[in-house]
Amino acid sequence: MNNIKKDFAALLLQVNAIKLQPNEPFTWASGWKSPFYCDNRRTLSFPQLRNFIKVELTHHILEHFPEVEAVAGVATGAIAQGALVADSLQLPFVYVRSKPKDHGLENLIEGELKPGQKVVVVEDLISTGGSSLKAVEAIRKAGCEVVGMVAAYTYGFPVAEKAFEEANVPLITLTNYEHVVQVALETGYISQNDLALLDSWRQNPAEWNPNK
Repeated sequence: MNNIKKDFAALLLQVNAIKLQPNEPFTWASGWKSPFYCDNRRTLSFPQLRNFIKVELTHHILEHFPEVEAVAGVATGAIAQGALVADSLQLPFVYVRSKPKDHGLENLIEGELKPGQKVVVVEDLISTGGSSLKAVEAIRKAGCEVVGMVAAYTYGFPVAEKAFEEANVPLITLTNYEHVVQVALETGYISQNDLALLDSWRQNPAEWNPNK
């Protein structure tokens, strides 16, 4: 399994879906400053990589959640990946909006779920876990059982791990922060001198300030 995590980390770095800029931090939508940015939407433009993600997420679901009866993608980043996985499994697919549509039927969940169905949620990446677990809550309110979640990447923040544990949602990911940093170091994408800065950010991302 660690070989897959390493291989996928390398692929993400190769197509610039992950960028590490210790000295030129990004600003996330949350306002957090970060030397690290992951954009899994970019993987959709590369057929072989897109297929790799579809196949591996499918394998993870079959291995860990064989009872699955429907697949749900979290809008918007995981809609495409979720649909690909559902097609591979030949299962119903829905996606969950961040908030109800403001016109028409005002749906929060797009597609049809039947009460009692066992659902696996697909995410593109996990940061704090907030938006992912809101989708879980919506599916549960629809009368379905969320048996687990699969995602392409996780930052592995303690706040997210605690949130998933409290929500009783098993999480399986294709790769994570540790493997990305390991591959980035081995390939010379970052230097040994960058590690301390990256580690300080990951320990407290909400309060991290590159100028301190």
